[in-house]
Amino acid sequence: MKYRPSRRTRRVAIGAAVVLALAGMNGPALFGFVSEKYHDYKINQPEYKAANGHWDVVDVPPEYRINTIHAALLHTGKVLLVAGSGNNAKNFAAKSFRTVLWDPVKNTFKNIPTPKDLFCAGHTQLPDGKLLVAGGTQRYEKLGGDVKKAGGLMIVYNENPDAPKTFPAGTLFTGKQNGKTFASKDPVVVPRAKKKADPRTGKVTVTHSEARVYVEALKEGRQYSTGAQDNYRIHGLTGADARNFYGIAQKLSFDKKDFQGIKDSFEFDPVAERYVPVDPMNEARWYPTLTSLEDGKVLSTSGLDEIGQVVPGKQEIYDPKTKKWTYLPRQRFFPTYPALFLTDKGRLLYTGSNAGYGPDNIGRTPGIWDLKTNTFQVIPGMSDPDVLETSMSVLLPPAQAQRYMVLGGGGVGEDPEATDKTRLVDLHADKPRFKDGPPLYAKARYPSSVILPDDTVLTTNGSGDYRGRSDSNVLSAELYDPKANTSRAVADPLVGRNYHSGALLLPDGRVMTFGSDSLFADKDNTKPGVFQQQIDIWTPPYLYRDSRPQLTDTGPRTVRLGGRATYGTKHASAIKKMRLIRPGSFTHVTNIEQRSIALDFKVSKDGVTVTLPKDPTLVPPGWYMLNAVDDQGTPSKAVWVKVPTASEAELKGLGLN
Repeated sequence: MKYRPSRRTRRVAIGAAVVLALAGMNGPALFGFVSEKYHDYKINQPEYKAANGHWDVVDVPPEYRINTIHAALLHTGKVLLVAGSGNNAKNFAAKSFRTVLWDPVKNTFKNIPTPKDLFCAGHTQLPDGKLLVAGGTQRYEKLGGDVKKAGGLMIVYNENPDAPKTFPAGTLFTGKQNGKTFASKDPVVVPRAKKKADPRTGKVTVTHSEARVYVEALKEGRQYSTGAQDNYRIHGLTGADARNFYGIAQKLSFDKKDFQGIKDSFEFDPVAERYVPVDPMNEARWYPTLTSLEDGKVLSTSGLDEIGQVVPGKQEIYDPKTKKWTYLPRQRFFPTYPALFLTDKGRLLYTGSNAGYGPDNIGRTPGIWDLKTNTFQVIPGMSDPDVLETSMSVLLPPAQAQRYMVLGGGGVGEDPEATDKTRLVDLHADKPRFKDGPPLYAKARYPSSVILPDDTVLTTNGSGDYRGRSDSNVLSAELYDPKANTSRAVADPLVGRNYHSGALLLPDGRVMTFGSDSLFADKDNTKPGVFQQQIDIWTPPYLYRDSRPQLTDTGPRTVRLGGRATYGTKHASAIKKMRLIRPGSFTHVTNIEQRSIALDFKVSKDGVTVTLPKDPTLVPPGWYMLNAVDDQGTPSKAVWVKVPTASEAELKGLGLN
């Protein structure tokens, strides 16, 4: 019997012949087309998804697409996307500031009125579920060639111990020696001078107070700059005020002017879905880090001030009860957006990760900082210590182990150097020391890492050079297993993401990624980059399994430290882990909020009872996602649980007050 090919076989053969014929005419283009089609086919196969997960694009209507700089998961399950002016000077000049609230379940969006330019602010979760947002942009940077008027820092002095004074924007200062006049760009309040009497002699001494303000020449031109320190008379003052109030400035020039910060602070209310103003910080800050503390208060650290200089070690604390800020009594310098994690005994771990501004030889050494004594214990062993800027830091799950990982990073400023190092430190070791972990998928600045409920960590994207320069975006992602200390590749992300990008865990166990602000759009660095407004979602491998545990939200919504709570579930015997995960708040390679806490638990026929740890430094007050994880490593959807602030007695009993 003669063999006769099937109709399908004949179609394949004809198609192959056509492909071969076309290949002879346009081989490279066809090869690329076929490769792309095969890749799309491969990544959509069930077996591939079960092993590597899958990426999808979020359908965002045009009117809600923004330059997302900051993202925070709220206890309502919605995500706050904040652009402010979005690193766009035209938006800043037009006072066009954007915030969008996204519901990932319904995929609905809402524009939120944004009262100030919150571009490059700091933010953190508060105990009641509001999001504290502090700082932002007062003025955009100007490169040397773009500066048209001489300007710089004016220090305004007050020698009157009986009265402070406010000088409005536009106040004029004239040098006593150079005779040149400058105008303040913003209002400035100068506190009253300090008066102190000697208890033995009764002699009273007065120490002047001072305040800082940025000033500019009244006209354009090099002839209006200055080259030396001078004492400045303040216009409009007479009599004693003219003697008590004056300005002193060093060089007022055409040097590059960095971004300048604001003092404004807001609480975003997830229920009312609006910003609520609270008392401003004492210092203006652009690129600050906000760290939640064990008593519910918040530490604000670093940032560029109102004249574009790194805040010189002045830290302050926000009290959500009084809505006010107070200085810490002692100072310590950090570069901008320092990665500061709350650890046991209320101390802070500084991993060395940071983003953006500050000298290359001050405040960059990792260590443990004791806020009470201001002592700093250096942690040695960091590999590639000179390329920690734009690195990612994460508290590995579970948080009780107190193991931290630092991933990737680059040189200071616009340095092209990057590293593929990962570094691990165990704070429970007798002598904590950084050791190298498995290498990252590539040399990368700006990688984004997200803790997953199954105790693995997803890391994705980044770029091999400053802001993706020379087409250096990295289209890779991997899962790290802290228990095995191994990493494996997973599905490649859909787009490149570098500066101004980030990622968050969602309550259903998926991961969202956002942003990217490439400096250039081509390999030769000739075309300006375009902000990546696309939002993507990665569905992890564990969501492609046949079964998934479930938790009912019939249990208590509030559980105190050390308390117990029972939640309904089917097939309780399959539950192997219970995790309490703090919602993320991500910007500029910084997400010090996220942590996953292992809970003690007992199962019954149709429920699971969890017991929370007693330590508020392990479980800072606020809202958390509660997840059950089964014997296959598959997590449930999260149930939201509120952990209230520990009482004064509880804090004192733990030696924290």
